[in-house]
Amino acid sequence: MVATSYSMGIFGLEAFGVEVETDLSAGLPAFELVGLPDTAVKESRDRVRAALKNCGFDFPISRITMNLAPADKKKEGPVYDLPLLVSLLKASGQLQCGTDDCIFLGELSLSGEVRPVRGVLPMAVKAKELGFLRLFVPSQNAPEGAVVEGLTVCPVTDVPQLVSHLRGSEEIFPASPLLEKSSRESLPDFSDVKGQAEAKRALEIAASGGHNVLLIGPPGTGKSMLAKRVPSILPDMTFSESIETTKIHSIAGLVPGGVSLIRERPFRSPHHTISTAGLAGGGPTPRPGELSLAHNGVLFLDELPEFSRSAMEVLRQPIEDGAVTISRVGGTATYPCNIMLIAAMNPCPCGFFGHPTHPCTCSPHTVERYLSKISGPLLDRLDLHIEVPPVEFDELSNQTKSESSAEIRVRVNDARKRQEERFSGTDVTCNANIPASLLQETCLLTEPAGKLLKRAFEKFGFSARAYERVLKVARTIADLEGSEKIESAHAAEAVQYRSLDRKYWQGV
Repeated sequence: MVATSYSMGIFGLEAFGVEVETDLSAGLPAFELVGLPDTAVKESRDRVRAALKNCGFDFPISRITMNLAPADKKKEGPVYDLPLLVSLLKASGQLQCGTDDCIFLGELSLSGEVRPVRGVLPMAVKAKELGFLRLFVPSQNAPEGAVVEGLTVCPVTDVPQLVSHLRGSEEIFPASPLLEKSSRESLPDFSDVKGQAEAKRALEIAASGGHNVLLIGPPGTGKSMLAKRVPSILPDMTFSESIETTKIHSIAGLVPGGVSLIRERPFRSPHHTISTAGLAGGGPTPRPGELSLAHNGVLFLDELPEFSRSAMEVLRQPIEDGAVTISRVGGTATYPCNIMLIAAMNPCPCGFFGHPTHPCTCSPHTVERYLSKISGPLLDRLDLHIEVPPVEFDELSNQTKSESSAEIRVRVNDARKRQEERFSGTDVTCNANIPASLLQETCLLTEPAGKLLKRAFEKFGFSARAYERVLKVARTIADLEGSEKIESAHAAEAVQYRSLDRKYWQGV
């Protein structure tokens, strides 16, 4: 007789169903686990054996063969401990109940406690699609799985509790999702920033349209400080954005225990020593990298020229397409990465090129070589180049609070609402993502604005991509002003934010 239980597996962002089959037969005692398991799954045999013994159950003294179907898909991690135990109890006659509508997920301790696992949300979504009705998960993961409507999620603390529930002697009450609104109180606020009015204006534009930003200026002028405050002015996440973001973080094991959904936009700031795989994702079995972990949020790269050339260049295709595809021998996985990229850099190795009072010690050739670390194609994809000058003493010592993030966010939300109305019925979420097919229709120019952009294009030698980026930024500036058409003032301000095209890149 073959006993079965059901579980789930994950490859990339997609989950798939797994059937756990157990056969007990005569012969020398053995415990065989087949179905393309990795090392962590093979070690489940020892965890299951110890958990059964320590919870008062009998471990069958026979030849045990357990199969994880489909056998052509690799099974990873300790998530199969719980379904293996249930299937073994059913095969040995110690548990007699129907579990065909149930999915079991969880790692076992040697004492029989059920520990949290990764990827519960995408697996719960797939379980609902496959028609399963009940999902048994570790109690720490239960709020995450309970987000899926139409699926009863049962939080399991240990093996005796699960067996008692399946036998009908003790009920496990279903978990409920914890859908708290995001709180901005803990985020750094723009009211703490002294001076830098132009930089704050540019970051407001970037947040309103989802544009990528490059902050350039001497050390200590507040580039990192400004970047870390951008999440406080971004619009609230929609429910679908929260689901997407939580799926990725769930697979990476970064969802805090007891949390149903991630409600605050991610802010990821990797160190400049990060590898290309750490940034884009990778590994023998593809895992999401920092690009995908920042999905629907901000990816901040401080000291951009210090990143390796390969790490910087790996950004080009993902920030253009909003997705990163990782190909390995075992398969191909695609992760979304609709991000707002913020990068910061000094204008030269010593950091003081163009400083009004501190002399620069770098030669022109050294400055040019330093700036050339950022390739032209990557520079094209950075919509706004913001110069962050030194702050004067009078501004630093001024005790008056500047405009708060809450006040700025009101204008950002108004601009985003106009964009939502404009792109209603399409996949476009903000101006930064306007496809070429909608560019002329949505970015209407007045005649003076068109002439201004033409002169700028010819004078500064903008590429076609850079021109499109300027046009999208101008569209966002017009949205902040409540204008249907892009006026010459909007276009002029957008051109002004291409400082590397206008100044550093050409004027060294």
